[in-house]
Amino acid sequence: MTFSLVARCKDSGMFGIVISSSSPAVAARCSWAKAGVGAVATQNVTDPSLGPRALALMEKGANAAEALNEIESSSNFIEYRQVLAVDNSGTTHIYSGTEALGIVAEAKVMNAAAAGNMLDNPSIPDVLVNTFQSSIGHLGDRLIQSILAAVDAGGEAGPVHSAGLLIVDKVSWPVAELRCDWAPDDCPIENIATAWATYKPQLNDYTQRALDPRQAPSYGVPGNE
Repeated sequence: MTFSLVARCKDSGMFGIVISSSSPAVAARCSWAKAGVGAVATQNVTDPSLGPRALALMEKGANAAEALNEIESSSNFIEYRQVLAVDNSGTTHIYSGTEALGIVAEAKVMNAAAAGNMLDNPSIPDVLVNTFQSSIGHLGDRLIQSILAAVDAGGEAGPVHSAGLLIVDKVSWPVAELRCDWAPDDCPIENIATAWATYKPQLNDYTQRALDPRQAPSYGVPGNE
């Protein structure tokens, strides 16, 4: 009931995830990333604990494959899960359990991995990865372009109702965490794309305000110069 892309920008070192699902609040349960470590999506009958566990393993030195192999060998009901990861070297790995739902597919290259279940057709992960590889610009732009292309290619078998974009970069908090937790009548991915277009020009300003507000630009509120 979900399709997602985890990715690393080889130029900036940023990690990001873009994800959508027919279920509500998919990004709250399924998206995990840590600056300097990696990004993980855990989906299909979701166990949210797998994301932090995989990141902890990678932070200790495991690569993406080693981390997910450990998750596979040590987790209950792993056959119901689908987990994808990218590490700080750009290597990727995907685990799709035998009990994953519907049309299940995956695709991975250096710096990007995509997977889905209950898909309209098995090409969706390839579309996500190929669009990411061929796109340029900010990581957030590339993630949005990729998931919009996946929707155009068929996306999920049924309507999607939630989506999210997560980006980490150097600091301990996400520099972007945009979510549409429930959109019964419109497209949550389009909502996220609109939110990103608004947030992107301010992303660095919000980071600077946290690090040193004296060096930050105007806050843009009434009465502030």
